[in-house]
Amino acid sequence: MCQPHGHAATRARVDNAWRRMLYSVLFFSTAVVTRFATRLAPDATGFITNMSRAIVCLTFDFDAISGWIARGMTSPSPISRGEFGPHVGAPRILDLLERHEIRSSWYIPGHTLESYPDACRKVADAGHEIGHHGWTHRPPASLTREEEEHELVRANELIRQLTGRYARGYRSPSWDLSPHSVELLLKHGFVYDSSMMGDDYTPYRVRQGDVITLEQPAVFGAETKLIEMPISWTLDDYPHFEFLRTPTTILPGNMNANAVLGNWVDDFLYLHENLEWGVITYTFHPFVIGRGHRMVILDKLIRTLKEHGAVFTTLEDAAAEYQQRSGQAR
Repeated sequence: MCQPHGHAATRARVDNAWRRMLYSVLFFSTAVVTRFATRLAPDATGFITNMSRAIVCLTFDFDAISGWIARGMTSPSPISRGEFGPHVGAPRILDLLERHEIRSSWYIPGHTLESYPDACRKVADAGHEIGHHGWTHRPPASLTREEEEHELVRANELIRQLTGRYARGYRSPSWDLSPHSVELLLKHGFVYDSSMMGDDYTPYRVRQGDVITLEQPAVFGAETKLIEMPISWTLDDYPHFEFLRTPTTILPGNMNANAVLGNWVDDFLYLHENLEWGVITYTFHPFVIGRGHRMVILDKLIRTLKEHGAVFTTLEDAAAEYQQRSGQAR
């Protein structure tokens, strides 16, 4: 077969290139439309019911000075670091959330509730969820069962006085539950916990009665009605930004805020692009995120997530939505 040459050959190559490009565009467009259509599938009535829903929960551990006291760091400098939270950080955060019309969840130790009542009142008055975060900010794993329950009850009474009801959600100081924690949370009527890391975007039911030993296979306990709203150290501001020196360790912190922001955005984008429904939980501390340049990235985070269709809500509301979707209300 004769091959075209000269102008005819050039025209053939151009035509083939355009044809290939057109096929690529049509294929890509079809793939995008198909993917989008499956995420927006109408039901039998013609209404769209399967729209993907990426829920964002902004949560704040309002430790103030309690975390430093729990570590035995009670000299003026560490105490002043904690005081930045109620005096400077929290007001800045509340203003930002108000501008963006976002309700968030605040986990407040009893020590903060009693030491800074006005600051805590402002959080509650702004309509944010008040969750339980211990009383002394000691991790439950370091307490006896009696000590843990005493702190649970003591701080919960303060939350009731502040909000008119007991807390629905619990977050363990230092994210370290004890063997008794699940039992005690169920006993005292908590709906959800937010201290574990068994998933990244999907809540799940907490087990009770696991038997974990070094030289034997794990024996897993039964699921309970307690909902886990999972968290991650990667989505927590503290390890990224706070410098902490102890006699035995150094937490370097002081990472570039925009680099951390990139990770936080990418974690949301994975949820948005790969799951039909899910929850991503960011954990902040007013004395950490409240610093100037970090407030800038918090604002950037909110704006970016909004642009990608994020749904902002409290952890309590997200847990209720999970319970409704799971069909496991008990």
